[in-house]
This record gives sequence, C-alpha cells and structure tokens, in this order.
Amino acid sequence: MNRFRGSVLGSAATYVVLCLLAAIFLIPFYVLLRNAFMTTPEIIATDWHWLPSSLNWDNFTALFDNPERPFGRSLVNSLLIAVITAPVSTLLASMAGYALARIAVPGRAVVLALIVGTLMIPQAVTFLPTFVVVGSMGGVNTMWGLIAPGVFNAFAVILFRSFYLSFPAEIEEAGRLDGLSYLGVYGRIILPNSVTMIASLGALSFIEAWNSFLWPLMIGQDPNSWTVQIALSSFLTSQTVNLPELFAGTAVAILPLVVMFLVAQRHIVQGIAMSGLKS
Repeated sequence: MNRFRGSVLGSAATYVVLCLLAAIFLIPFYVLLRNAFMTTPEIIATDWHWLPSSLNWDNFTALFDNPERPFGRSLVNSLLIAVITAPVSTLLASMAGYALARIAVPGRAVVLALIVGTLMIPQAVTFLPTFVVVGSMGGVNTMWGLIAPGVFNAFAVILFRSFYLSFPAEIEEAGRLDGLSYLGVYGRIILPNSVTMIASLGALSFIEAWNSFLWPLMIGQDPNSWTVQIALSSFLTSQTVNLPELFAGTAVAILPLVVMFLVAQRHIVQGIAMSGLKS
C-alpha cells in the first residue's frame, strides 16, 4: 500500500511539474495572441490587461490590405520555398547519405570530410560569395535564387549516413542477389524503410526554410520577392513601429510551423533517436 501511494504521489508530482513547465512555455504564445487583438495604446500601456478590451480584427484586415507590405504574397513565397526545399533537400541528403554509407568509391572519406567541414564554416562567411554567384546567374528577385542555396543540407547528409550504417546489410545483399543495382536497392528497399528519418528531417528542413531571414533579405530585394520573415521585419524599423500588425502577422506566420510540429513531432523525435552518430 505504501509503495502504491508513493507511486501515485510521484506520478501526480510529475504531472504537476509538467503542467507548470507547459504553462511557462505557452506564456509567449498567450502574449502574442493577446497583443494581436489589441490596439497600440493597449499594448504599450503601463498597466497590465489579461485580455484585450475588444477583439480588434482590423489588425488582421490591415495586415493584408497594405500594398506597401504585400504580406499575403510573402506568405505564398515562404510556403513555396519551404514546400520545394524540404522534399528536395531531404531526398538529396538521403541519396548522398546512402552513397557515403554503402558505396565504396575512391575518395569517399575525402568527400565526407569536406561535408563535415562545411558544418564548421559560419553561414555569414558564405553569404557574400553565394550572393555573387547567384547574382551573376540572374537569381536576384527570383524564386530559384531564394531556393537553390538551401537544397543542400550537410547536417541531414551526416544523419542519413549514420542511419544507413545501422541498416541491416543482409537485406541489401538479398536485393542485389535478385539483380538490383545500387539505385534499385535504394529505391525499393532503403527509401521505403527511411520514412521516419525522411519525415523528421523533412519537417526540420521545412521549419528552417520558413524561418530563413538573412538570405531572403539579401536576394529578395523587391517587395514581391519578400518572404514572411522579411515582411514582418518591415513593421518594426527606425522610421515606423506598427505593433498591432506586427503581432497579428507573427500569429499568422507561426501557424504553419505549429501545424507542422503537431503533425511531425513524433517523427522528429524518433528520427533523431534512430539516426545515431556512427563513424
């Protein structure tokens, strides 16, 4: 009986702690939604209000009606970039990881070292050379210029390689005995068994592409080429401060990420756990 009571009390304490941590985690979302429906005087008021005096839906209406800040267009641009970048980069990383893990070709270790080396170079160092290359090819203010530099993900390649190193080699050998090439083994055996890894890294790639700021800021100089992050930054400048629309825009902008996380959270955790880090 004492052991049962201790187990119940321990579980209750765990749930209480988890609820408190969840409440603390949700505080920024509460403040965000609260301010999205407030006016500027209510947001900057010195006294605290738990709820807005009235739901000010005009913030969301003005968000999409301002021609100088094409917020709707920026949402479409970000969605296109994320939807294209996530599957393409994940598939390329999967193919590269499988080749590095299973195909014994001369120079494989050198290629792996170079890929790992790219992770040690700060992105800020490569932005200017990348901009020069993409700009010389006519990629400024174009969708392909926004997408192309993000389709290679060295981190995903390393994770896929670690995952494929732990994949049973006997299954692949059985496929090759049936006459499959490396590409056939990859397409018919490896890829269907990599769904969890692909889903988890695809979700992370989607989130990274959606939140990208510095590269779209450099390459998307025309307002019609802005992404949602650039559009949000235009509400808070040295000349203008538009807090209601900024909070309303942020609430709209995080909605796809919240949906993505809720759908893929199990795959994200399982994929990272399954990848391991084998050399």
